[in-house]
Amino acid sequence: MLDHLITGATVVDGTGGPSYRADVGIRDGRIAAIADPGHITEEARTTEDATGLVLAPGFVDPHTHYDAQLFWDPYATPSLNHGVTTVAGGNCGFTLAPLNPAQPDDADYTRRMMSKVEGMSLVALEEGAPWNWHSFGEYLDALEGRTAVNAGFMVGHCALRRHVMGPDAVGGQPTEAQLAAMVQLFHDAMDAGAWGLSTTQSGTHSDGDGEPVASRHARPAELLALSRAVAEHEGTQLEAIVSGCLDQFSDEEIDLLVDMTAAAGRPLNWNVLTIDAAVPERVPRQLVPSERARAAGGRIVALTMPILTPMNMSLGTFCALNLIPGWGDILGLPLPERIARLQDPDVRADMLRRADSKEAGIFRRLAHFDRYVIGDTYSRANEGLSGRVVRDIAEERGQDAFATLVDICVNDDLRTVLWPMPTDNDPDSWELRRQTWEHEDVMLGGSDAGAHLDRMCGAPYTTRFLGDCLRGRKLVGLEQAVKMLTDDPAQLFGLRERGRVTEGWHADLVLFDPERIDAGQARLVHDLPGDSPRLDSEAQGIVGVWVNGVETLRDDKITGAVPGTVLRSGRDTYTVSTG
Repeated sequence: MLDHLITGATVVDGTGGPSYRADVGIRDGRIAAIADPGHITEEARTTEDATGLVLAPGFVDPHTHYDAQLFWDPYATPSLNHGVTTVAGGNCGFTLAPLNPAQPDDADYTRRMMSKVEGMSLVALEEGAPWNWHSFGEYLDALEGRTAVNAGFMVGHCALRRHVMGPDAVGGQPTEAQLAAMVQLFHDAMDAGAWGLSTTQSGTHSDGDGEPVASRHARPAELLALSRAVAEHEGTQLEAIVSGCLDQFSDEEIDLLVDMTAAAGRPLNWNVLTIDAAVPERVPRQLVPSERARAAGGRIVALTMPILTPMNMSLGTFCALNLIPGWGDILGLPLPERIARLQDPDVRADMLRRADSKEAGIFRRLAHFDRYVIGDTYSRANEGLSGRVVRDIAEERGQDAFATLVDICVNDDLRTVLWPMPTDNDPDSWELRRQTWEHEDVMLGGSDAGAHLDRMCGAPYTTRFLGDCLRGRKLVGLEQAVKMLTDDPAQLFGLRERGRVTEGWHADLVLFDPERIDAGQARLVHDLPGDSPRLDSEAQGIVGVWVNGVETLRDDKITGAVPGTVLRSGRDTYTVSTG
């Protein structure tokens, strides 16, 4: 007997091939039967009519930071709401394990680092996770059987370094013995099921003490030793972030990335490729590592987002504005001193100059303050300004835009929420995106779901992209769009029997209404441990989601089931050829 039978669905199977109408039967966590409507005669415990609805593989998000959130939110919201059934975590060099039992402050250091570098609530980290592990395998075991999504994790280079080197991991270099211990610790993690290595060399990544995170101090020899270790394990990967990911790679960064993937003989992915027609030289430069990697026997894949991710800013709390060269020194000051400096015209002029300089890289995009929209305000002086564009307010006041923005924020003691409007929402940029998506080493992803919780909301990229493909710009057909969200990332990670609607494969499925699928506006909610805030976005048109054959969501309502699997390298992933 079938567990569930879906009849009359329009099946988009993830291969990119034409859609077709079919009945699909599920049994014991697998897709047991696919046949023309009315041709499955086996009885089923439950049946539903899916006429007019699309049945697709569950979406695979290749870049998340759900490492901690899954403990207090087994449903990985809002990703599950938007049809995501598999998430990849442990990215950017940051993981919650391993922790050294001989260093009792490791957990506290890790929590403070994650709070700073990935924008996670420190209270939620402290109260929402058990922190009852030391080895990476123990961390994976702590999640086993308690998630609604499938989840696989890379090992963060920062955790490896700190485990072996202690506080010297920040600023120091490993001895020969320490490097050997680091490599062995990494082998142990992959033996337990880690997907491979994630690392960062990005100048934007600092720990809770404001110091460069541990992996930023690693030299190429250390990175290559760890990369060679990846080659010894089945179904493993590399993920790396360098400063050039934000704008354009340097020659040295290209050499490093190519050497790493060649040493591992495994794919390496990075994020995020920003596509803007106003900077036409960026995309060709960012794809040079991919071209060179193929010649060297490796593969480098650039992740890019198919939507413009809503992101808010504030002069009162840490956000992307702090990463503009020179701005962190001012925005990190105590509040009274910060306000005084911001009100100084000479200081503002210098900040604007730095924000528009070449060294600001991609953060130059944030310097168009006339395009900012005022979000939540908190003072009587700012009544009526929420939702208005700074340019219009500045014209009324006879001021320049940045001075106007600062005045508004000062009235709120810098608590004002600011929404920068994207500068790359033009037809030429969207056409350049469409062309770039066709490249064999470009893949959709980079949501950062689970991180920067009160600043951005990338998780809904799946539904928003499909809605745009079906009823908006229509840059990609439905079949290809589904493939880009399912089979493409599944094949990059070597997921065994996931990413397609195929008989015998795992029943990770999403059923949606093509007339309605989309994502709602991002909104701030307070539902984290400690009542901490995060941005959320409701899904529209998602009818049902199944993970390993069990329904986890129905009409945007969580069912409470937790059928997800901790996906372990080798057992659940195969080695992806780079040749």
